[in-house]
Amino acid sequence: MLKSIIVDDEKHCVDRLSFLLEKYSDIIEITAICSTVEDAKKSIEKILPDILFLDVHLYEETAFDLLKKLDTINFEIVFITAFDNYAIDAFKYAALDYLLKPIEEESFEKTIDKLKKKTSLKDIADKMDVLFYNLQNKNAAFNKIVVPTMEGLEFIKIDDIIRCQSDNTYTHIFLKGNKRKTVSKTLKHYENLLEQHHFFRIHHSHLVNISCIDKYIKGKGGYIITLDGAHIEVAVRRKEEFIKKLHF
Repeated sequence: MLKSIIVDDEKHCVDRLSFLLEKYSDIIEITAICSTVEDAKKSIEKILPDILFLDVHLYEETAFDLLKKLDTINFEIVFITAFDNYAIDAFKYAALDYLLKPIEEESFEKTIDKLKKKTSLKDIADKMDVLFYNLQNKNAAFNKIVVPTMEGLEFIKIDDIIRCQSDNTYTHIFLKGNKRKTVSKTLKHYENLLEQHHFFRIHHSHLVNISCIDKYIKGKGGYIITLDGAHIEVAVRRKEEFIKKLHF
C-alpha cells in the first residue's frame, strides 16, 4: 500500500482528488490532507509518504517553498496547478508529473499508471535539482532539461545541444564536445520543449539549434552544416520559415 498526502488549500480540489483516488484505494491510501506549508511539512516528516499530491499555490506560499524546507525528498510528487505557463514549463523541463485543474479523470489515470511504475528515489532527487536550478531566476529562460537515457536520467544544458535526430520512438541528441545521447522520447517531444530556445525542425527527422549552424548552402531547399560537421538537408516546405529564423 502506497501512503499519500494531499496538500491543497481549496476544498473542492481536495474533494475531487479524494474521489478520483477511491478507485485506487487498494493500492493508494490517503494518510493526511493539509492546506498549509507548515502542516504539510509536519505531516511529511511524520508519515514519510510515498506520494505527494501538491498544489502549486498555497495561500501566500507555494509548493516550492514547502519543498525547500524539507531535508530530503524521497517520495513521488504530482504537482497540481491551474493553467500557469511558467509552472507547466518548469515541470516539463524537469520531467515531473503534473495535473491541471480541474483534474480530468483520464489525465489522473495516466498519472497513476506512471506511479505504479515508480522510478528510483535518485531519479526524483535529480528531477528536483533541475526544477530548482531552473526556478532560481523566474525571469530567465530555462537552462537545463532532464533526459531519460539508457543509463538513467541526465541533466543537459540546452546551450550544449547542437541538434536532435529522430530514430522512430527514440531521439539522438548531439552535444558540443562530440557527445551523443540516445533518449526514449520522440523528436516531437523535444521540438515542443525547445522551440522557444531557437531550435527549428528543418526536416521531419532533424531539429537544429539555430545558434549552432555554421553554414547554410543555398539550393532548392538547401542544406546546413552544423558545428559538429553534420550536413543536413532543409525540407523545401520549411525553407522560407527557416530563412526567417536565421535572422532572430
